[in-house]
Amino acid sequence: MTSTASSTDTPAGQGQTTDDQRPSWQQRLHRFGYTGRPRSDVRDRLVPPYTAPSPRLWAALGFRMDAAARIMRWSAWGGPLLVTLVAGILRFWNLGSPKAVIFDETYYAKDAWAIVHRGFEVNWAKNANDLILQNNGDVPIPTDAAYVVHPPVGKYVIGLGEWLFGFTPFGWRFMTALLGTLSVLMLCRIGRRLFRSTFLGCLAGALMAVDGLHFVMSRTALLDQVLMFFVLAAFGCLVIDRDRARARLAAALPADADGVVRPDAEVADHLGMAWRPWRWLAGLCLGLAFATKWNGLVFLAAFGVMTVLWDVGARKVAGARRPYLAVIKHDLGWAFLATVPVTLATYLVSWTGWILSPDDGTGGYFRDWAVTAGKDSHWSWLFPDWLRSLWHYENEVYAFHKGLSSPHTYQSNPWSWIVTGRPVSYFYESPAPGKDGCPTDAAEKCAREVLAIGTPLLWWAAAFALLYVLWRWFFRRDWRAGAIACGIAAGWLPWFMYQERTIFYFYAVVFLPFLCLALAMMIGAILGPPGSTERRRVAGAAGAGVLVLLIFWNFIYFWPIYTGTAIPIDDWRARMWLDTWV
Repeated sequence: MTSTASSTDTPAGQGQTTDDQRPSWQQRLHRFGYTGRPRSDVRDRLVPPYTAPSPRLWAALGFRMDAAARIMRWSAWGGPLLVTLVAGILRFWNLGSPKAVIFDETYYAKDAWAIVHRGFEVNWAKNANDLILQNNGDVPIPTDAAYVVHPPVGKYVIGLGEWLFGFTPFGWRFMTALLGTLSVLMLCRIGRRLFRSTFLGCLAGALMAVDGLHFVMSRTALLDQVLMFFVLAAFGCLVIDRDRARARLAAALPADADGVVRPDAEVADHLGMAWRPWRWLAGLCLGLAFATKWNGLVFLAAFGVMTVLWDVGARKVAGARRPYLAVIKHDLGWAFLATVPVTLATYLVSWTGWILSPDDGTGGYFRDWAVTAGKDSHWSWLFPDWLRSLWHYENEVYAFHKGLSSPHTYQSNPWSWIVTGRPVSYFYESPAPGKDGCPTDAAEKCAREVLAIGTPLLWWAAAFALLYVLWRWFFRRDWRAGAIACGIAAGWLPWFMYQERTIFYFYAVVFLPFLCLALAMMIGAILGPPGSTERRRVAGAAGAGVLVLLIFWNFIYFWPIYTGTAIPIDDWRARMWLDTWV
């Protein structure tokens, strides 16, 4: 096992700075935990090597070093794939249960079926859910266009599963289960690259695999799981782009007679790195996130600033005299082109089905606006009818979201999300003894519930991990902590501006991967830094192990209320730890 050894950006220089030579602000921060960075080969500071277990550990386990090297190579992908396999089995097991249209599946499952067949959403009859379940999805699709308030990509994704496996609970949940499983694999690999540790990367993925909110959202046809997948994919692309760009910068720096790479102002100030395909792919993923739900646009802004600051840090380490000016000259324009236009173009293309529908009143909702109510617009000579109709539609949707304040039983305040204050019940039944899995010897009715709630011990520990990450970023200037904090902030903080709006706890699934990264980073610190004594390592491993095992146990304990398994009502009450969970 290994911990999160620091690999933050530091200015180039010669030798180790002493306490007396530090600027006064560094001396003041030092008493709160700020430390300077040891000087090293610039190449290793630009792209730090991956950590490996101590040779003593391999010797204690009875492995020769050649065998240990093969295991390490295998574990880079083998570890994440093993964690992903477990996550996939959990998510796909009995995926069609409950055989019902649960919570907002009543909107997205039917919208998805319509959009893959007609190109736009339609109005369904009030008894459509019952007919769909009774006839195994064999129902006619209405033609009357429906007013919907979310872009189409998430519904296309859900609809792909329906197209493959039918208009059934398994069909409309298939793609969210698949994306949920793949997101665990992505998080393992992202965490490995972020922390330079296969163990901590796999730990982050394993934590998300046993989180109740992620699990329930993976087994429900809602848009937020799709949004989370594309946001995490965009973040992973930017982390890879960071490594690739810094490796190119390191390769361009000169080496001295001893082979040590040194900073070079000429290279750092003037090297151009225009072609960065992973950044363009991040722009595509951000566009797909934006075209799933509008809050994907917040991640575009946050990640855009983050990746530019990463470029500043890289050029500073490489020896740039004016790193900000160098980034403005050589990186900023390309970063903008790779993200903002790509995101907006992706969003526009996602509406192709609606755009190609007729504008004679038989197409998508508001598709005929430009040739009817909007035909006297001052802009009719400049923009095509479909674009003006789409713009009008988007204005109406914005007004809807801004004014949405209808009370809901399960709405919550974003302050409560981090402590799982108000989860959302997606499904609840009270079967009698001997029915729907309720034991025949039950003294009274059982409870069957699908409760969208994170694994409580994981979220409560993540609350402390968030504080640790903020401390690490502010006082240690750790770029990894800053990146994690950026993902959490982009997914959480915007909702504080809409506290009067009807919002739900399950929106938090979009920043859940970053909470798992934060918790993995804190656990790495608990394990101890490199060079720790055996006693420190043993104590750290014991503490970290107990925490992880408690989180795993907590997921198992809440399994019945994640899956809709019938349990005696007293067992259900025992799992309602807080009054606000009922």
